[in-house]
Amino acid sequence: MTYKLDKVTIRLKNDSEGIGKINELFADIVSGEIPLLFNSDEKLIEGIAPVCEYSNYESDETGEFDLSVLAVEKEFFKGLEKEVLDGKFIKYDVSGDDVLTCAQSAWKQVWQDQRNGKIKRSFNIDYESTVPEEFTPDRKAHCMLYIGVKS
Repeated sequence: MTYKLDKVTIRLKNDSEGIGKINELFADIVSGEIPLLFNSDEKLIEGIAPVCEYSNYESDETGEFDLSVLAVEKEFFKGLEKEVLDGKFIKYDVSGDDVLTCAQSAWKQVWQDQRNGKIKRSFNIDYESTVPEEFTPDRKAHCMLYIGVKS
């Protein structure tokens, strides 16, 4: 029987233990231990990308939240871009030398904008899509954050 897993969720905080859980989760996904990117026949599913969904916030970025890794098709991003145009999300697009540095820079920018009052986060749902440098034409890692904002 062939099946497709389209989402896996963990609960964590923005601390060293939470970062460890994230690293462990992604190692399991990339290796196929969690078959999010692979079908039950251990074949890579074409046309999908992993996207992080942050939701179920206890309070803000300092409390617990759910991190779900979704297997999405490109239409998903078209929907997010529409929601950016509709003012439901603000998009951050950051590039860097590697995925980790890139993602850290993007989130630091969000938190800085939040502290400075440039954005008012809804803490309902946020999305993160990262692309490692080896898969981009400019050989830079890219991190796109879609941050839910209050109307």
